[in-house]
Amino acid sequence: MIIAIVALVSLARAIFFSGDQSSETTQQIDVSREALLNTSEGHRVQMTIRGPIVADETFNSYRITVTPSSRSLVTYTGYLGGQIDEIRLGNNIPAYEEFVHALDKANLPVGTQFPEDKDDTRGICATGRIYEYEIINGDDVVKRLWTSTCKGSPGSLQASAEQLTNLFTVQIPNAREALNKIRI
Repeated sequence: MIIAIVALVSLARAIFFSGDQSSETTQQIDVSREALLNTSEGHRVQMTIRGPIVADETFNSYRITVTPSSRSLVTYTGYLGGQIDEIRLGNNIPAYEEFVHALDKANLPVGTQFPEDKDDTRGICATGRIYEYEIINGDDVVKRLWTSTCKGSPGSLQASAEQLTNLFTVQIPNAREALNKIRI
């Protein structure tokens, strides 16, 4: 009798509570996907890559930002983010539309963003790289996902960081040459 009650309670939990989580995740994906595919001004996507945690003088990072009207690559040195170099280029809506649809097909919006108190990447993956991807509308980050090259810190991204990084990098002609000047 007790086993039957426990089984019934477990079945009820599986039916009623797993559906709620699934629908919440689907709603979050839909909102972030809608923001990702929106080509109106004010929407943008960006990728930030941080290198290993080393001395301030040798720490480097970079950010690629793509909007419907512009593309940029900025390289930084030190933990204060001193700018080393910047490449700024124009963009157009058809090009942006193709790009964000490629990000969508690469599953950028699929990951589940961590709650703010668990989304701190400081100190994560000290010997490797951190990859951060953001979908932004105006001043609001609609979704921020990250991963790392360290096994113990997989992050919230549920897509291929290599594929996403390549998609971002090829948006900037000569990006590889600019990135070869910094050590990441």
